[in-house]
Amino acid sequence: MMRRAVRALLKGPPPPPPPLPDAVYCELVEALFAMRLPIAGMGVLFGVAGAMIFMEHRSVIVGLITAAAILVTIARLALLTAYRRDAHQAALTIDRVKQWEWRYAAGSYVFAALLGALSAAVLGTHTPLNHLVAVSLIFTFGAGIVSRIGGRPRICVTSLLLATVPTVAALALHARTRDAGAMHAEYFIIEALLVTVVTLLSLESVRHLYRSDVEHLTAKHDLAALVRQDALTGLPNRLLLRERFQNSLSVTASEDRQLAVHFLDLDGFKIINDRYGHPMGDAVLREVSARLRATVRSVDTVARIGGDEFIVVQEGVLHEGEAEMLARRIIKQLSAPYQLMGEQIRISVSIGIAMAPRHGLDLEHLTACADAALYRSKRGGKAQLYFCTAEDVAEAGRAVA
Repeated sequence: MMRRAVRALLKGPPPPPPPLPDAVYCELVEALFAMRLPIAGMGVLFGVAGAMIFMEHRSVIVGLITAAAILVTIARLALLTAYRRDAHQAALTIDRVKQWEWRYAAGSYVFAALLGALSAAVLGTHTPLNHLVAVSLIFTFGAGIVSRIGGRPRICVTSLLLATVPTVAALALHARTRDAGAMHAEYFIIEALLVTVVTLLSLESVRHLYRSDVEHLTAKHDLAALVRQDALTGLPNRLLLRERFQNSLSVTASEDRQLAVHFLDLDGFKIINDRYGHPMGDAVLREVSARLRATVRSVDTVARIGGDEFIVVQEGVLHEGEAEMLARRIIKQLSAPYQLMGEQIRISVSIGIAMAPRHGLDLEHLTACADAALYRSKRGGKAQLYFCTAEDVAEAGRAVA
């Protein structure tokens, strides 16, 4: 490990890693703000050690450094509280998460620089016990940040170097001072080498921890996405549809608007499968999914719930006319010819529409209402749309019950 670390240092900085998925990046940043005790504990250790050294030597520099470190620790703890408050109020955007990461990094850099300054100031004296305290603080800080924030290597490595480089430099300079003790210079050179070696090993540990964290979180989020997505089309499945529906319902209620649930069933899809086979059918479903995504807004949800059936949840609808306009756009887009696997394919779509809160607030009930309206659309011919009626609501209530 030591040899790899030295080789990596001689080769210069590694190429930048591939960009992280947004969900993984956000979780890595969130982990920075999850540990209050280590920051508070390190601040207390710094304050106690600095105060003891100040009382012994009455060094103004040590006193100022210690006071600054205590203030920075208080500010960092306040930053953790502010992040939690901001995160609980609403989902944070990527830009917002980057701002919080920068603030955390700034606090970590300042604290590490103060620790390095304290170490350099103390190692300039001839007090062995103070030397022991200063170097112990450096080791404690290094071990803590590698284990806590190795998932953000830039912050971790920069903070580590801000603390250890001044320490190594102060040890090397102290080795050159005159002293009556035997092997004085040699012991300080060995101590400087020891801190350097531990720093290099810590850098290797950061690389390993970061890779492990990214692999673990990426696998976790990939698995979560698979559970919530249709494997063929990549659209949300029933599970994610239910989550999105609840979010859209909350937004719609707060804006005093309606929600439209469109139940879609493809016309003529079974003939495609029978004539061309399932690979062609799968290709049609993927193209239908792409056209649906392109037709709706980003706030709306398109889900595949099985076979050739899809659900579109239209958010923030003022009146039925808006829902009808979207349904007609969908019919037009999906009825256009498909050029797939060297064949021109034609299908259409029938749609049933239920409105929330007028026809209910439960997704299963609204889906059953829209399904009943869809059944009337199918009987009316291809490429038709029908809204849910009172009879459909009653039938849906019996079906859900």
